[in-house]
Amino acid sequence: MKAELKQTGKTDTVLVALVLILVVFGLAALFSASEYNGRVRFHDSAYYFKKQLFATALGLLVMYLVAKTDYHLPVVLAPAAYLLSLLLSTAVLIFGQEINGSRRWLNLGPLSFQPSEFSKMAVILFLVWQISRTKKKTTGFWFMARTMLTLLPVVGLVGSNNLSTAVIILGIGVVLIFVANPRYLQFLALGSAGIGFIAVFLAAESYRLERLAIWRDPEKYEKGFQTIQGLYAIGSGGIFGRGLGNSLQKLGFVPEAQNDMIFSIVCEETGIFGAFLLIFLFVLLMWRLCVLALGCRDLEGTLLCAGIMAHMAIQVILNIAVVTNTIPNTGITLPFVSYGGTSVVFLMGEMGLALSVSSHRSGRIA
Repeated sequence: MKAELKQTGKTDTVLVALVLILVVFGLAALFSASEYNGRVRFHDSAYYFKKQLFATALGLLVMYLVAKTDYHLPVVLAPAAYLLSLLLSTAVLIFGQEINGSRRWLNLGPLSFQPSEFSKMAVILFLVWQISRTKKKTTGFWFMARTMLTLLPVVGLVGSNNLSTAVIILGIGVVLIFVANPRYLQFLALGSAGIGFIAVFLAAESYRLERLAIWRDPEKYEKGFQTIQGLYAIGSGGIFGRGLGNSLQKLGFVPEAQNDMIFSIVCEETGIFGAFLLIFLFVLLMWRLCVLALGCRDLEGTLLCAGIMAHMAIQVILNIAVVTNTIPNTGITLPFVSYGGTSVVFLMGEMGLALSVSSHRSGRIA
């Protein structure tokens, strides 16, 4: 009889608790940061909050359903998911809705969908599928180069309008290759090639070079206004902040405060204490994903948890680095906190995959 997997483990309650705490923290921060914009634009201070609450509820349902599914099944479907991500990324370039000069959304009736968020999960699954089914040894520069080359189509499509997501996808690829082939010297060559690729990508469009100039001297450029106001918000928060809901910078000074720059509002309202608390929660989440990766009995589960951890870590680091002007502005959201229904749903889906790894073991029954 064909062997089947059985559910022999327990759901990781620590991971569930961390996700729920981050979700509640994010909803509270979003309601405060978006209240002014919602009232001015839609005459409803809870407009963004209600939409995010609906997406979060949907995401929790997705997380539950995925957690109950054997994680090997999505991996089997990974090639189809990767091809779908290529089709959706192409469609958004042709039919996508243009906002602030970028095409990142597909309109599906009353709903909007951001294909780049799906691409992140599809890439994780595809790399897990590809690496776990490599018949030859997963060592050597050729293995690394071959694996990264398979990502170039989606990186090129996504990166044409969304450089930050392209960087995240490349970062996920590097981390998963390292997990499968932990040899440091070979990564120097891969890293050099990656830096060269990013340099060419930046030089291909003038607006990307403009972002570098704005980053170096934001006060010199009109487009540096958002960065400067975000830094004002961070600096005015002090140790314990102005109090939840008492931000001044969200009153039109920080554009789209509920999106990429929401961390600056968190700093202003909750101070250094609240900012470090949020960062600590993210660190605990990474730690828990790392524990799951190290404790998994098969390569697919290990790679899945490592890929999810890489996605979360890279995105959190990039967002905070952008808000603090440590790196040029790339338009990247803060997981579980920034406004974005598509992001929340797929993040919850990834957490569901990690929970599936924790509960489904590689034990077999005849």
